[in-house]
Amino acid sequence: MYERTWTVRFSDTDPFGIAHYPRIVDALHETSDMFMEEIGFPFWEISREHGFGLPLVAMDFEFENPMEAGDDVVIELTPDPGTKSVRFEYVGRCDGEVTFSGHEVRVCAHQGGGGAREFPEDLRAALEEYADD
Repeated sequence: MYERTWTVRFSDTDPFGIAHYPRIVDALHETSDMFMEEIGFPFWEISREHGFGLPLVAMDFEFENPMEAGDDVVIELTPDPGTKSVRFEYVGRCDGEVTFSGHEVRVCAHQGGGGAREFPEDLRAALEEYADD
């Protein structure tokens, strides 16, 4: 599992003072960016240097408890790699209480079209290091 802390800013909140869902989704995408950089495969380098991409094909989240400006939310990301796709499981917690949970699915795809392809072994190994046992 990979984790990082996201501090909810005033600009992340709606008129009711709670974190607005599009800003939460932005925080999730930033978390996956940070994770991919951590494992040595930044999204911005994958297509340029490796000839494939990891486009988002599905996403589903449940928002269980509100988050307010100033809250520190620990976002956990656990990858579950398949042969041609990876599911990123997310859990957000504030003061130990679950605020949201869900997942996104990314497919390993040839650059420029041509459909899905298998993950390269080095990327698969890097993902598996953070997967649940």
